Amino acid sequence: MTSPAPSETAVRAPKTLAAASRERRDIVSGEVMDEDRLIRFVIGPDLTVVPDLARKLPGRGLWVAADRTSVETAAKKGLFSRAAKTKLAPPVGLADQVDELLLKRLLDGLGLAKRAGELISGYEKVASALNAGKAAWLIEASDGAPDGRRKMLNVARKSPKPTQVFGLFAAEELGLALGAENVIHTAFLAGRGAGRWTVDVQRLTGFRPLLPESWCEEKPSEAGGT
Repeated sequence: MTSPAPSETAVRAPKTLAAASRERRDIVSGEVMDEDRLIRFVIGPDLTVVPDLARKLPGRGLWVAADRTSVETAAKKGLFSRAAKTKLAPPVGLADQVDELLLKRLLDGLGLAKRAGELISGYEKVASALNAGKAAWLIEASDGAPDGRRKMLNVARKSPKPTQVFGLFAAEELGLALGAENVIHTAFLAGRGAGRWTVDVQRLTGFRPLLPESWCEEKPSEAGGT
């Protein structure tokens, strides 16, 4: 239930000016790629390296591919300093910091989606959205009951449109973000909001899996594994 890789045709298609303007060079690999596949960093006032996930902080951007190995390599090998042409001091655990910031950004995004009417919760409502092919994401509480999760994942597998699954937030975290209690099953309805949220989810996949390890200990039919 993950997003398919772009086809060769899509990769080789001529770039529009708008697409080209969104491309940046990864300071680790030297590859030029879309901003959505990168993490932007800026230089802090004390010459530290500061993640800028929203890409809005002032200053020159230092771009690194959105994965743990690339961020760790840039920090360990002095590639931030080389790109900036000045001595910088990346903080210890920079990749972990990016990971946590992405998680917070995703959780905040769910709260915004709830207020915009793009998010629904509750077993019956979510199952109905899945059956109608209206859900882009099924968001299951990481600490929800395995039996309920198994039933919902079975519904998702039968959905007329592919639905991706996210399971990194506990029920309490989801409840605080959505202003509700005991949030176990949530659906992010297909639309522009889900598309924007997906960009950050895809960046997060470079730092951790989207499903908790504990789910892998369950039988495949219960964890929705493929």
